Amino acid sequence: MQHMSGVASKTAHYVALIAGTNCTLLDTRKTTPGLRFLDKYAVKIGGGSNHRFGLYDMIMLKDNHIDYAGGLSAALERTHAYLQDHKLDLKVEVEVRSMDELTELLTIDHPYDRIMLDNFTPEALKVALTLIPSTVETEASGGITEETIRAYAETGVQFISVGALTHSVKALDMSLKAQV
Repeated sequence: MQHMSGVASKTAHYVALIAGTNCTLLDTRKTTPGLRFLDKYAVKIGGGSNHRFGLYDMIMLKDNHIDYAGGLSAALERTHAYLQDHKLDLKVEVEVRSMDELTELLTIDHPYDRIMLDNFTPEALKVALTLIPSTVETEASGGITEETIRAYAETGVQFISVGALTHSVKALDMSLKAQV
């Protein structure tokens, strides 16, 4: 209960920091082992939204996937072959780590639903967002703190994911003593 209250409180704090923007705060899968459902529920109670619950509800091509596949184009090609072979209808999110990767991704013919801009500064993110078609969702991630989250949200990015909501939160100090 203390941990979940800490997660909900931290989430509510971050949500308040981006209030008035059109940005949605997301959690990640970096949760307490065996307690993912509760961590994610606490994020929702705090006013945030859940990203993916597991590996089965959205495909996210992260840096390692892209590198091992031999690049962005190969990773997307294999992803779409997998979805077609298994008759799956899942959203596809692609992580990019630089403007060069973003530029490359935007030239690839395979469809994707969301671009995660990882470890971009707010200034670089603002520039990147001008290149991305409005039909593609955008997400900022990586090193975003309570001191920087407002600047990220004000860029116009649609989603910000923060792993620290669940993996680094301080448990809320509470007592269950009766008051008489």
